[in-house]
Amino acid sequence: MDDRNSQRRIDLQKIIISESDKKILSEYSENQKPNESCAILFGKNDTVSDLFLTENIEESPVNFTISNEQLIEGYKMAEEKNLDVVGIFHSHPDSDAFPSNTDKKFMQSNPVVWIIYSGINKNFRAFILESDIIEIPIE
Repeated sequence: MDDRNSQRRIDLQKIIISESDKKILSEYSENQKPNESCAILFGKNDTVSDLFLTENIEESPVNFTISNEQLIEGYKMAEEKNLDVVGIFHSHPDSDAFPSNTDKKFMQSNPVVWIIYSGINKNFRAFILESDIIEIPIE
């Protein structure tokens, strides 16, 4: 990701994702329990327009990892569709939708919006990392 894309992500004030995409992500998360689920979000600027549901190769309820192969596939898909990777999605099956310390570490190397779904509260929250974690609205 070039610096221009990184800077644009940091400037985001909101993320727009459709109700139908939220339904797909919440159902996927519920189906992946007890483990965390994950996905790559494609779109332009602040709008998600496509999803790539990925496998959590850790098969863990407290961590997720997207394989290098699926990451490469995701970036190729985005390029073919003339879209950007605008976000990373994952679930917290048994906790609130707030980034963990591990999430914060990975947000540093993936400077896009992170959307988290809580399996407890059944809600979505979105975050960016500047000097600290900042919640942004989901519309």
